[in-house]
This record gives sequence, C-alpha cells and structure tokens, in this order.
Amino acid sequence: MIRAFFVEFIFPLLLFLFLRSVVRNLFQSFRGKPTFQPGPGPAVRQAPSVPAGGELKKDPVCGTYVSTNASVTRTVGGQVMYFCSPECRDKYKVA
Repeated sequence: MIRAFFVEFIFPLLLFLFLRSVVRNLFQSFRGKPTFQPGPGPAVRQAPSVPAGGELKKDPVCGTYVSTNASVTRTVGGQVMYFCSPECRDKYKVA
C-alpha cells in the first residue's frame, strides 16, 4: 500500500519537479539571465544628510541632544524650542 503510494504518486511528483527546475535553468541560461541571483544582502542604514557642526540643544521631551540645524522647532512664548522629531514636538505641552 505505502510502496504503491510512493511509486505512483511521490516518485513521479519529485521527478516532475526536478525536470521542471532543470528546464527552467536551461531557458534562463539561453536568455542570458544568471541562474543564481543573490539577494540584496544586509541592509545598511545611511545617516541622514545633515550639515555638520552647529549648536546642540536638549529636547525638552525626551532629553536627546539635537543639532539646531537638524532639529524640529516650535516657538513657545516667543522662545524657540528644539525637538528631535515631530512626535516629540507634538507631545510637548505648554505649561
């Protein structure tokens, strides 16, 4: 029973899949496409392009020091406040 299942179903299925992959690789090589296409590799994060230098200010919400050139600003009572992100700016509550 099990032997008949392997002989009539599993073996033909494996043979079909093997032949299909061989034929697919042959056609790709005739078209000039490489048969192996490596993935993109590890993701590399690039730092945002921000002008170097400048004065650092402390974000009043999270305490991160941020450059005045790269900060998100909000004027509160005539004073400019510097934030590291729009989320921190929106969380800031005026007393």
